[in-house]
Amino acid sequence: MQASRIPTHPIDGQKPGTSGLRKKTRVFMQPGYLENFVQSIWNGIGGIEGQTLVLGGDGRYFNAEAIQTILKMAAASGAARVIVGQNGILSTPAASNLIRARGADGGVILSASHNPGGPDADFGIKYNMKNGGPATETVTAAIHRATTEIREYHIIQAPDADLSTLGETRLGTMAIEIVDPVSDYAALMETLFDFDAIRDLLKSGFRLRFDAMHAVTGPYATEILERRLGAAPGSVVNATPSPDFGGGHPDPNPVWARELMQALFAKDAPDFGAASDGDGDRNMIVGRGCYVTPSDSLAVLAANAALAPGYRAGLKGVARSMPTSTAVDRVAAARGLDCYATPTGWKFFGNLLDAGRVTLCGEESAGTGSDHVREKDGLWAVLLWLNILAVKRQSVAQIMAEHWAEFGRTYYSRHDYEAIDSAVANALMDDLRATLPGLAGRSAGPLTVAEAEDFAYTDPVDRSVSTGQGVQIHFEGGARAVLRLSGTGTEGATLRVYMERFDAVDFAQDPQSALAPVIAALETLAGIAARTGRTAPDVIT
Repeated sequence: MQASRIPTHPIDGQKPGTSGLRKKTRVFMQPGYLENFVQSIWNGIGGIEGQTLVLGGDGRYFNAEAIQTILKMAAASGAARVIVGQNGILSTPAASNLIRARGADGGVILSASHNPGGPDADFGIKYNMKNGGPATETVTAAIHRATTEIREYHIIQAPDADLSTLGETRLGTMAIEIVDPVSDYAALMETLFDFDAIRDLLKSGFRLRFDAMHAVTGPYATEILERRLGAAPGSVVNATPSPDFGGGHPDPNPVWARELMQALFAKDAPDFGAASDGDGDRNMIVGRGCYVTPSDSLAVLAANAALAPGYRAGLKGVARSMPTSTAVDRVAAARGLDCYATPTGWKFFGNLLDAGRVTLCGEESAGTGSDHVREKDGLWAVLLWLNILAVKRQSVAQIMAEHWAEFGRTYYSRHDYEAIDSAVANALMDDLRATLPGLAGRSAGPLTVAEAEDFAYTDPVDRSVSTGQGVQIHFEGGARAVLRLSGTGTEGATLRVYMERFDAVDFAQDPQSALAPVIAALETLAGIAARTGRTAPDVIT
């Protein structure tokens, strides 16, 4: 088979964000759009001749068609082998594991994560490196540069490959290996957690409900929770991946996982509830009548990880994204662990994990993971929670109460203002940045600013520097706020506002009430309502 060289030209707007390139699905479906970006990946990383790649996605609309295109382009560029999840399905953490387990040179993951799917919704593509983690800023910059210089893409004209049958076929000189997307990942989980203890917990009458949100985690959760651990059939709901996620929004938070929240706060609620997102890398944890924030979940997992066999030797350190609450910092201080605060984006944890500086990482956006892969991992977090519950034999609410009694409670919330006019959002942030040098000592509603900065990060491993990562404001008395524009949306701008306040005594406050002084201070400083016309956030988590 001969590779065709198709003339093309650069397409504006193909700069990868914090997790690859995300656009509306119909944008990716335009002739040449996907091809341009895929060729730019190959060009940006120095080519793929002779390489082994992993390929898969979350099953959203256009997933299968994109995989066929990528396979033909990989063959045209000389790849030796592409390992593909059966039917094109691979969760993001499972793809990371496959890259590492098979010694692949990298991988291409098709997902827009927690964004909706469908012809009029969102699609995404990202490149993961040999360590299984997202491409570094240096690599994404090279890919972006390639998008501005591209003049042709290479593709083989051939029938579509059979993605449904396990085994190996060939496309020209390239091997296509179709693998079970679940088995390797499930085997890895069995090495990390005490499956016998969790089985005993489930046999005792403990009931759980896992909402896969019509997304990729459904087959993984069904295999592990129901088949291997013995949860009652039907414990995993919305378990079949759907191209449009059942018409829903596969974002595991109290707003979009409303049915799960209602079930866990009902009179006959199960003991434990959890959900995962579109590509399986995020999680939500809920106990009977007890919602656990992602920041609190990270802190609890750090405090109790040694109860699981995979972490019995203790943690090397912990890391969080800068906007994530400082609850885990207090655990780290008490346990004598190093704690790092990085910019938002899982790629920033990769060097710390590879260098053996940290074991657990987490983000306030419901992402938690460890050094077992180089991506956040929703089902992993659920299993670690179940392992802790199996050992402690306490309810989720009891574990939270015990945790706060030892470490205090960090009240925390994120307010999202979605689809703001980009010019308005950028002007708001630019004007706020301009005030930073004079903010210290200034009164802001009921609070006084202690210090403020535009967060910059120097990687302790490779000394690379990332600037402009979000405005961070510390108030006297220990409260904190962060404002940043999200890089994961596809329409307008999303302003994310993160707030926290520590309390060592009163653990029973409503978070929004506890944070009311911070909310008032931010309106004084940034004028969100006045500038955007929004009287309330679109999403509160």
